[in-house]
Amino acid sequence: MKHSKNKLKAIDFFCSGGGLSYGLKLAGIDVIAGIDIDPDCKETYESNIKGAKYFLADVNKLKEKELTDAFGIEKNDDDLVLAGCSPCQYWTIIRTNKSKSQQSKNLLHEFHRFVKYYNPGYVVVENVPGILNKHKESGLDIFVKKLEKQGYKVHYEVVNLNHFGVPETRKRFSLTANRVTNKIIFPKPDYSCPTVADFIGKNNGFPRVKAGHKDTTDFMHTVAGLSKNNIERLKLTPKNGGTRLSWANTNLQINAYKKENGNVSFNDTYGRMSWDKPAPTITTKFFSISNGRFAHPDENRALSLREGATLQTFPKTYRFIGSSFESIARMIGNAVPPLYAKQIGLSIINNHYGK
Repeated sequence: MKHSKNKLKAIDFFCSGGGLSYGLKLAGIDVIAGIDIDPDCKETYESNIKGAKYFLADVNKLKEKELTDAFGIEKNDDDLVLAGCSPCQYWTIIRTNKSKSQQSKNLLHEFHRFVKYYNPGYVVVENVPGILNKHKESGLDIFVKKLEKQGYKVHYEVVNLNHFGVPETRKRFSLTANRVTNKIIFPKPDYSCPTVADFIGKNNGFPRVKAGHKDTTDFMHTVAGLSKNNIERLKLTPKNGGTRLSWANTNLQINAYKKENGNVSFNDTYGRMSWDKPAPTITTKFFSISNGRFAHPDENRALSLREGATLQTFPKTYRFIGSSFESIARMIGNAVPPLYAKQIGLSIINNHYGK
């Protein structure tokens, strides 16, 4: 199928709760399917990505032709976008159990099987910067060479999503590949650099709540509980950016930090976000103050599920449905922020239709 004025369509590999898919749809691309191994994401994905099918599958075991059987896509379709934003725990700089994420190490290679077979008009990859820092071990070098051999114009770089309107200091590896024209395509930053205050807080529709608050509505302003000691620690932590150093010399000090002798490591843990700065990267553990600077700027609690989603630029109407609090947080933290995904989609659309 040659390039036409048909509407662009996309399949989103490793789609999770649909952040990338939602952003591509906002841009005007018809997302026909999301593929993921986690059954807990299905209801969230299909509730928000209207018209798209959630395809439960292990990409390591999925055969290329199965996508034609399931969705009717064809080879050499200029109007097709294949996006692969694979789980990134193995390549992240954040301390994680690498043995648990070993199976995700070669997903870039598995994704390329489908790119090679279908030869779509466009390819999108999004991941942690570590995939570039370890470009030989991650398979990125081989992946790019194979794309170029297929005739794609490839561009990739590590971007700070705060420069693209996302209120986080979130740095991500992004790759776009285009074989429809001879142009390099990539979204352009606007350097708007929004802050926490631009997205959450009372003025943005977030009422004050306490640690342990449960919101049974779809707004989901639900907050994890805190121990009495942690609440006391937050009471001593200065509002709007304070750190755990404010109670370092009290009986509330944590044993693991007692031997620091001024050489403070992981200083962000138990810290408050600042209203006038972007949030830290929203991870899958953003609901826990012991996992980063995830305490509310003013209130004695961690971020709520909805606050985390909003900082990830999901609209407040986005419905998250999961088997547990943690599974919903995982969908939020693993997501490509929809606002950034929209800009990726617009760069493809502008190239495709010559705008």
